Amino acid sequence: MAELKKGSKKLLNAWAFYDWANSVYNLVIASAVFPIYYQALFNAAEIETVVVFGGNIRSTPLISYTTAAAFIVVSLLIPLLSGIADFVGNKKIFMKFFCYLGALSCMGLYFFDLEHIYLSLLFYFLAVVGFWSSWVFYNSYLPDVAYPEQQDWVSARGFSFGYIGSVILLLFNLAMIMLPEKFGLGEGGTAKMKAMQYSFISVGIWWVLFSQYTFYHLPKGNKSNNKVTRKIIFDGFRELQGVYRSLSDNRILKRYLSAFFVYSMAVQTVMLVAAYFGEQEIAWGGIEEKTIGLISSILIIQLVAIMGAILTSRSSERFGNIPTLIVINGIWAMICIIAFFIETPFQFYVTAGIVGMVMGGIQALSRSTYSKFLPETRDTTSYFSFYDVTEKIGIVIGMLIYGLIDQVTGNMRNSILFLLLFFIIGGILLFRVKKK
Repeated sequence: MAELKKGSKKLLNAWAFYDWANSVYNLVIASAVFPIYYQALFNAAEIETVVVFGGNIRSTPLISYTTAAAFIVVSLLIPLLSGIADFVGNKKIFMKFFCYLGALSCMGLYFFDLEHIYLSLLFYFLAVVGFWSSWVFYNSYLPDVAYPEQQDWVSARGFSFGYIGSVILLLFNLAMIMLPEKFGLGEGGTAKMKAMQYSFISVGIWWVLFSQYTFYHLPKGNKSNNKVTRKIIFDGFRELQGVYRSLSDNRILKRYLSAFFVYSMAVQTVMLVAAYFGEQEIAWGGIEEKTIGLISSILIIQLVAIMGAILTSRSSERFGNIPTLIVINGIWAMICIIAFFIETPFQFYVTAGIVGMVMGGIQALSRSTYSKFLPETRDTTSYFSFYDVTEKIGIVIGMLIYGLIDQVTGNMRNSILFLLLFFIIGGILLFRVKKK
């Protein structure tokens, strides 16, 4: 089959469709069902801590530290693989590998329990590594498939596809969890837990199945007959050093990355811990009300985020990318202040709606803004590897600080305050970036 031309509608849709495939991980595993299942295991066992590596640790710091460890691995792994991908000229194979690793690990979460905590955390760990590593190579395709004037709306379309696809699967999973008897799983709490376990399998199947359309149409990359040798194993780190040195000649990109590092740290931390916060800090009433409430709030975020991504794209066209990002950071700071005080389900729903308006917008616009600031180069993987390593290091710092504050104070609300600080600093740093 002949490769599709850069900028063609079919190629752009094929690229964006990977969001439809992999966003079910973000929604079902990272945000909605798995956090509920995870905490339900502790509640069922009537314990608050578990022994890991000889020490007692609370449930939320444990998952925060595991997530941070996974992002450390991603930060170290991606430069190695991006160097090999650029040298060999086929980054699609790496994107496929991590897609399948993540999908199979999601299926492995079916076996997650506290009695086999190390194996259980390993499945969760590998799911995080698989998702975010495949995401790096997916992002690096953006300047390869779209021209600069197309990148804002194509990036927003990808996130919109992701929101729609993931909501469809979550609604199916919600029906299975709330009405397990209709799916032949029996009745009662045990049946609901089993339904959650089956939802993890559905994520893996969905991810693998729908990613095939993207893999079929995406180009391999810059073709090369080079073979991998021992010398090029660490070329990815050398390429990152080259990208870092190039920032001296690209002041706009350097200033933008500094701001991105700070505010992205807070954004990603919020997205990763929001469900755990809602599970522990909101007075839902009963267990069933909590389950419905948490999943409903995630659905609100996803549905509103579709409109938010579109509005952000249009705002960037009218006012520019940087002014739009500054305003969004201000809204995120306001969300942190509100979140510190909320206690009721209604307050949580309202906050979820506000989060949805800016969640997709800041992700899509951050990605396309970075792509626009890149110099003319065929080495897009290395630049996006640098972008993603910057993001992952920020997530590691954010999750470690959040988990540490939670562990020491025993209250997740106290961790919200440091997120507020990062949004304020990120917004201030964006003022130093050229507006157009």
